[in-house]
Amino acid sequence: MMERELPVITIEGTDFIVDVNKLELIEKANHKNVIPFEDMRDVGDGYTFEYNLKNKNLPGMFHNESTMVRIPEFIILDPIGMANKYNYPVNEIMDKSDFGLMVDQQAFDLRVNKGMLPTVDIAGHTFYVDIRMDKLRPKDDFLSNGIVFSDIETYYDLEKRTYTIPYNPKTHEFQEPDYLNIKELPKDLIAVRFPSERLLDRIGWNRKYGFEIRHGLVRHGLKLQFAAKNVPWKNTFLVDLIKSNLKAEKKQEKATEKKTSNPAKTNKGRRI
Repeated sequence: MMERELPVITIEGTDFIVDVNKLELIEKANHKNVIPFEDMRDVGDGYTFEYNLKNKNLPGMFHNESTMVRIPEFIILDPIGMANKYNYPVNEIMDKSDFGLMVDQQAFDLRVNKGMLPTVDIAGHTFYVDIRMDKLRPKDDFLSNGIVFSDIETYYDLEKRTYTIPYNPKTHEFQEPDYLNIKELPKDLIAVRFPSERLLDRIGWNRKYGFEIRHGLVRHGLKLQFAAKNVPWKNTFLVDLIKSNLKAEKKQEKATEKKTSNPAKTNKGRRI
């Protein structure tokens, strides 16, 4: 099957290929020069970004002079490509927007109009993503405090945008082992990993921090159900910590043995 020739948009005199599968603009004369969708700002009926005429991309550290560029939505730039990507006949998407095509409209209605909170399955138990209460709130367990986001800040991986935490499956709570004295892998706790609250509930995040309700949805999509991943303890920092604690314990034992076998001579003689 012959490959379709991708559409082209001209930006300040330079032609860019529109690749909707990767959601990026590729300079026609230099395929290494790419402007990704992540660097564009959604303005509702299109996207804007700062553009530098010299490097034909976003301005770099030493390229301060730039102009603001506005491009149409991808559904306008390449309706055939968008229809193919999202499995629609072309004639059915002509009255849609990028938001209407790229975002799950049923999930959006359930979250915004019906007030349904997203959920996360953690080791077989359902948690509600409750950003207003700053926690993952366990379903049908009112005695549990759940997993409070402000309590697990140090377990956040900024690069992966995930939390990896120790978790007690019986109490449905975040629970730290005794790091100072731990000598073996915990038997009553497991390690679990799940996305940041921003990714778990972007609409709740937008509301809390004053963003427009649809902010970021076209770029990241919208889901209402998630599942945490179980992480083997051997793949966490606990392994090295236990080794360190055991080494310190052995060192302390040797110091104690040495002190016991060579007691200090305090009585050098007795006066009569």
